[in-house]
Amino acid sequence: MLKKLIPQKNVRSIYEIDVQALWSAGIRGIITDLDNTLVGAKHPRATPELIDWLKRLQAIGFKVVIVSNNNRLRVSSFSEPLSIPYIFRARKPGNMAFRRAMHIMSLAPEQTVVIGDQMLTDVLGGNRLGLYTILVTPIHLADEGFFTKINRRIEKVALSWMKRRGLMEWEDS
Repeated sequence: MLKKLIPQKNVRSIYEIDVQALWSAGIRGIITDLDNTLVGAKHPRATPELIDWLKRLQAIGFKVVIVSNNNRLRVSSFSEPLSIPYIFRARKPGNMAFRRAMHIMSLAPEQTVVIGDQMLTDVLGGNRLGLYTILVTPIHLADEGFFTKINRRIEKVALSWMKRRGLMEWEDS
């Protein structure tokens, strides 16, 4: 079970992801979390840097779907101005939202990457379906909700256990 929490890649920020390498590897779609992955949990809109990154993805040819456990208002008010499809109240790490996102993009698991800041939702959910997973360092921990703070404590214990057993194949951020 704990091996399902290990992402294929760990980066400090989405901007460190080599999207050209993903494209070369056959990845055509990106399922991305919203809060603390793309922007801080309390940041209502995309930053200029994020808008440029998303335009770059589009220019390369990637399809993108935002999949968030947050509510409709939060996710729609962020995603709609960017014309990005989204799934709210996703219930990650459950399979349904990930499958729905792949259906929206008309892509198979081997063509899809999941990018997120939580091992217990984003990484676990993506790994359970055989998707390539990238864990990013959370943007702003202070803005997180109650359940996310609990998840972070569990993640800390899991990370420590994995490191002691040599299961970590990536470095700390």
